[in-house]
Amino acid sequence: MTTFQQARVDLGLRLRQLREAAKLSGKDLAARLQWQASKVSRLENARQTATEEDVLAWAEGVGAPLEAVDQLLALAVALGVRQADWGQQDRGGMASIQEDIREMESKAKTMRVFEGGIVLGLLQTAEYARNVLLRLKHAFQTTEAVDSSVRVRMQRQEVLYDPSRTFRFVMTEGALRTKMGPDHVMRGQYDRLLAVSTLPNVRLGIIPFEHDMPSAPITGFWMFDEEIVLVPTRTKEVRLTELHEIGFYSRLFEDYCKVAEFDEAGRAVIMRILNGYGKQ
Repeated sequence: MTTFQQARVDLGLRLRQLREAAKLSGKDLAARLQWQASKVSRLENARQTATEEDVLAWAEGVGAPLEAVDQLLALAVALGVRQADWGQQDRGGMASIQEDIREMESKAKTMRVFEGGIVLGLLQTAEYARNVLLRLKHAFQTTEAVDSSVRVRMQRQEVLYDPSRTFRFVMTEGALRTKMGPDHVMRGQYDRLLAVSTLPNVRLGIIPFEHDMPSAPITGFWMFDEEIVLVPTRTKEVRLTELHEIGFYSRLFEDYCKVAEFDEAGRAVIMRILNGYGKQ
C-alpha cells in the first residue's frame, strides 16, 4: 500500500471512530448530512478521499471536538494536494501513481475506459509504457528511473485475466496511430491489442477516422463501477464521485460505443493500421 493510500485509510478510520463515538450508524449520519449512505461507507473505507468540506460536515454531524477537527482538516488538505497535483504525485514517485490506480482497479468489478490520445495504460506493452513514462519524466523534469513504474503498470494488467471482472475499452484510431516509440514498439503494441481483444471479459472498441465523433475527445476518462470517474489532465488528476457527474460520463461512454467497431470489425481496424505501419 502506498503512503497516499495509507494516509487515506488512516483518515477514514479516524472518521469512523468519531461516528461510532457519537453512537451514529452510517445511515444515520448520512441522513443527518443529507448524503447518500454509500458516501459515508466510501469515505470510511478509503474508497473516496474526504475533502475539506466533507470533513467539516462530518465533524459537525458527529459533534467532534475542535482539536479533532483541526487534525482531520490537516489530513484532508494534505491528501487533496497529493491526489490532485501530478507534480506532487511525481515527487512521491511515478510508481506510487501506478499503485494508487492499481488500488482502484483491484476493487472495481466493471471498468469502462475511453482514450482518444494514446493507447490506454491497461493495454500497453512494457516497451510502449516505457516510452510513455519517459516522456512524463521529461515533462516533470525528474531524475527518477522508470523501471519500477513500468513494472507496476505491467502488474496492473493481471486484473484483465480475472473472469469475475468486466472491461469495456474504447479508443480512437488516432490514439492507436499516435507514435510513442520506434516502429517495432508500435507494431508490438498493435499485436498486444489484437490479443487482448479476444479475452472473454474484455470488449475493445476502435473508432475509425471515417466515423463521426459524438463528442470532441478532449480527454480520456476511466470509470470504476458506478463509484468513481477518473479524468486525468496535463497537470492534475480529477476524481469525480457525484451521481450527476458519473451519469454524464456514463452517457458519454455509451455514445462513443455507438460509433466504435468491436470484435472482428474492431480487429480489422487494428490490422489495417498494423499492415500499413511504416509503409506511408
